[in-house]
Amino acid sequence: MKRLIKVQYRRRRQHKTDYLARRRLLESGLPRLVIRKTNRYIIMQIVESKEAQDKVIISTYSKELLEYGWPESFSIKNLSAAYHTGYLCALKAAKNGIKKAILDMGLNISSKGNKIYAAAKGAIDGGLNVPCSEEMLPDKEMLDIDDKILNKMKEEN
Repeated sequence: MKRLIKVQYRRRRQHKTDYLARRRLLESGLPRLVIRKTNRYIIMQIVESKEAQDKVIISTYSKELLEYGWPESFSIKNLSAAYHTGYLCALKAAKNGIKKAILDMGLNISSKGNKIYAAAKGAIDGGLNVPCSEEMLPDKEMLDIDDKILNKMKEEN
């Protein structure tokens, strides 16, 4: 008798989607705080899912930091930029009436104090309620927080 081979979903085979983790996030019923890092930017989105369709409500890119006085000679993909991007995303979320979200890291590896958690810490400090373990968040010493930029973000949002 021949063995039947179960073929995985295409996005699972391509290592793009973890369907078990996605299902758990969707069953929570909360909007997702999606954090992605590319070679050049930190991208944050708040996404709602209804009837198997995702809708992006808010999106923030680390490139937007340049509008708030971020020095052009500084990197816009380091820990500090991730923190400030998270803070900006939280301010935009508060403006749209979103108070709570659940963290969606995608297929990124979870390690203590990485850029994903720096962005999450910025969102938490900005007023967004994101359930996350305190021990995974980076320390204040690791983040070069610029109060002038944060104040300018508050004024404009």
